[in-house]
Amino acid sequence: MACRLAGRSDWRGTEHFPRQGGYITAVNHSSAFDPFVYGYFQYRTGLPPRFLIKSSLFARPLVGPLLRAAGQIPVERASSRAAQALDGAREALARGECVAIYPEGTLTRDPDLWPGPGKTGAARLALLTRAPVVPVAQWGAHRVVPPYGLGGRRVRFRPRPTFVVAAGPPVDLADLYDHEPTAAVLREASARIMAAITAVLEDIRGEQYPGRPGEAGTPAARPLAS
Repeated sequence: MACRLAGRSDWRGTEHFPRQGGYITAVNHSSAFDPFVYGYFQYRTGLPPRFLIKSSLFARPLVGPLLRAAGQIPVERASSRAAQALDGAREALARGECVAIYPEGTLTRDPDLWPGPGKTGAARLALLTRAPVVPVAQWGAHRVVPPYGLGGRRVRFRPRPTFVVAAGPPVDLADLYDHEPTAAVLREASARIMAAITAVLEDIRGEQYPGRPGEAGTPAARPLAS
């Protein structure tokens, strides 16, 4: 695997993955190399991830067939058909598979690489299926492929980085299951998911999230540990 060649691995928290049934993983996104690192972590658990991936990649001659063969799920962004991706995700969950989602929908724009505001796709899928949502945070992939605005896209393999990927306890959304999935309910569920991801990332980085005001969907209002 690419990440084995590129760096060392530090995997944590696999005890939080359900032993039976399908589940959702909600993962932070700070590098184009993230899917390789997280994907290998998830693969080593015995349940490979089914990513929600922008549909344009499925049209590419070499990449498209590989994505289909791997059971990845196309998403038509900025389209009225974007919600149809949830049908494929629901089917994967019903088969007992792992559906992986980057709730931010894109690479974080935060200069310190903290998670940005979450979109509501992961929350909507979770409330629709009641599948467990396991927050996953990763750190280190950005040292191989820096995100935009932080060193460009130049690939760097030296010094050899350590890739840390950690899973946390499933997010508690039970009190929202019987509510209509209104915009307010989806925002609340999404905020909880992003707060859980950020808490795991705090532990990995040994830092407290600074809680910048005005970042809706992030855990800015969550009390920080002393």
